[in-house]
Amino acid sequence: MTLFHPLEPHPTNPTAHLEEAIAHIRHLLQLHATTDTRHSTPRPLATCHISYGDATRTPLATVCHLFHLSPFERDLLLLCAGMELESNFASLCAAAQGNPQRSYPTFSLALAALPNPDWSAIAPNAPLRQWQLIEVGEGASLTSSPLRIDEQILHYLTGNYHLNQRLVVMAALPSQTPLVPSHGQLVEQMVQSWQMALAEVTPLPLLQLCGVDLPSQQAIAQATCAQLNWMPHPIAPELLPTELNSLALMKRLWEREYLLSGAVWVLEWEDRPLEDKQQGAIAQLIDSIQIPIILLSQNRRRQKQRPILTFDVASPTSDEQRLLWENALSAIRETIPTGIAPTLNGHIEELVSHFNFTPPAIHSASLKLKSQLASSQPIEAQIWNICRVQARPRLDELAQRMDSSAEWQDLVLPEQERQVLRDVATQLKQRTQVYEQWGFGGKSKRGLGISALFAGASGTGKTLAAEVLAEEIQLDLYRIDLSAVVSKYIGETEKNLGRVFDAAEVGGVILLFDEADALFGKRSEVKDSHDRYANMEVSYLLQRMEAYRGLAILTTNLKNAIDQAFLRRIRFIVQFPFPDSIQRAEIWRRVFPAQTPTEGLDVTKLAKLSVAGGNIRNIALNAAFLAAAAGHSVKMEHILQATRSEYIKLEKPLTDAEVKGWV
Repeated sequence: MTLFHPLEPHPTNPTAHLEEAIAHIRHLLQLHATTDTRHSTPRPLATCHISYGDATRTPLATVCHLFHLSPFERDLLLLCAGMELESNFASLCAAAQGNPQRSYPTFSLALAALPNPDWSAIAPNAPLRQWQLIEVGEGASLTSSPLRIDEQILHYLTGNYHLNQRLVVMAALPSQTPLVPSHGQLVEQMVQSWQMALAEVTPLPLLQLCGVDLPSQQAIAQATCAQLNWMPHPIAPELLPTELNSLALMKRLWEREYLLSGAVWVLEWEDRPLEDKQQGAIAQLIDSIQIPIILLSQNRRRQKQRPILTFDVASPTSDEQRLLWENALSAIRETIPTGIAPTLNGHIEELVSHFNFTPPAIHSASLKLKSQLASSQPIEAQIWNICRVQARPRLDELAQRMDSSAEWQDLVLPEQERQVLRDVATQLKQRTQVYEQWGFGGKSKRGLGISALFAGASGTGKTLAAEVLAEEIQLDLYRIDLSAVVSKYIGETEKNLGRVFDAAEVGGVILLFDEADALFGKRSEVKDSHDRYANMEVSYLLQRMEAYRGLAILTTNLKNAIDQAFLRRIRFIVQFPFPDSIQRAEIWRRVFPAQTPTEGLDVTKLAKLSVAGGNIRNIALNAAFLAAAAGHSVKMEHILQATRSEYIKLEKPLTDAEVKGWV
């Protein structure tokens, strides 16, 4: 295939040259219709004055150049075009063939009426049929069958380009998105790689963009095509045919689109469940189709034959995000009351620190802010909540969001453990200053993630502590059930964990990996492949936690069961002890909301119940329901009844010493 830059300007009136060429074909038909071929001498071979070297000037010359049409093939194409564009061509065809029933172009007519006749022009592998420029209808023989020009080619010749209707269902142009400088550098590299291939007349390499930011990948792909004056067409792999005939036709039509309009495939390959047959067909198609392809995916893919260049698409840098926020908010600055703007500028640092947004996401957040400026809520709180909500959709599909308004006073812990939790909150708030402004994150990104292990028996406050931290930092808290993430299939656990962390990076949310005992055991001796991959899964989780820009929390009931080598890679470890009687009394004082009616409750007696804070909350809640049903305030008798139910659930005997003197 000729690697030709297809999009060059055509003249102001592209049809003038076409009309002249068709007029020449009309003259040849008239000449043939009025000549007695039985007694006439051979007529001189006429030629149409189309310059093949002038391939960038007219659509007709461009088609001839791109598809290497001979003069006879060109005239045959014009014969079919004239049938569509001029009303007298039907009668001319009938007269020239001496048959009023044959009022259409045929190959026998072309052989007889056009100069330089060539039988091979109608062969399936000849340009006219190979590139689907003409269609052969049904007839008694090949030479007597009706010939028709392809509709898209006809429109192209008249200067009215449109995407082939057989391909429209598969493609749609994305909207343009501005690029940040780091993404613009990728565009320059991609353009250069294709320009070098064009200059050296070598196959165009497949360009692969990897990362989780699909909008930025699409913007980079579109900008690359724009610099080359090519047209990007997003393609979904599952829409590609697998049947051989359909696949061959679609392949040829797309190759024709590339030559005519510079069509480029932007293949958005996500983790879709495709059958093996479809996977193989698509991989073979990518190897064989001779058009430019940009592959968008989260993970790197390989091709067996086609050369491939991979570019990792990272999120915009902190400086780029900061500038995007400033530009987006400057558009609404005039609507912000005097005195707010300086505070908002300072707030941008916190936005960049916690939210890893793309240019479209920042633009959307600023538009949302503009629409609700009339709200009485402080503007800093408005934009923060907008960002929280905007970051949720991807993670909502993978984990459970936990809404809570828990505060520090709701958490009953020894002062030493409370101080560790405060240190965690402090590092979350100050990480931008320490990592970026003070340079701790300059040399290596490894170990910059804030990781914590909450260890303690069930009900001792591990989840509540995570909720308190989320409320303190005003970030979303997501609970990940490791039992649903861990897979028996090798490599699947890492994929599941990768999807969670990739989605969480956008909003800097707090990740709570609950009941991590299933994954974190003593590092086992590697006896088989399953032991080796189990250790790899743990290492992968810790690696992602170390690199995660937010807070990742692991909870466990059995801290001693976790290998010390793993514990060394976790920044904070908080032990949640079983509450003593003083702490249990404090929990009882705080467990009932202020609006709950209570009567005669003795927290000293209630503290004798040897249960953790989670069980205390269950008892208090169940007692409230019992009191509400009886139409009374919550009393000791209601708590006693709820306690008995809770102890049955715990399979634990309720002793007389625990409830002595209650009622």
